[in-house]
Amino acid sequence: MSPDDEIKALRWRATHRGTREADMMIGGFFEAHHATWTAEERALFDELLNEQDVDIMAWGIGTLPVPDRFQGPMMDALTRLDFIKVYK
Repeated sequence: MSPDDEIKALRWRATHRGTREADMMIGGFFEAHHATWTAEERALFDELLNEQDVDIMAWGIGTLPVPDRFQGPMMDALTRLDFIKVYK
């Protein structure tokens, strides 16, 4: 898969989670950060997208501990929550 196709697939999966809240958190994180990701970071995000939304969101807001396999700079950026746009 070409990098452009990979980005399109990740964007779709990140922004069509099933709830507006998950789309805002996970999709917003993707939109804010994906342009700087390496192939390895895209692969980690792809793995993250296989997890349940409630778990990803709980890791992001700090109500559940982040599993060791996701510890690192990407999850640190997710937990800052400075990428979420609030719509009225």
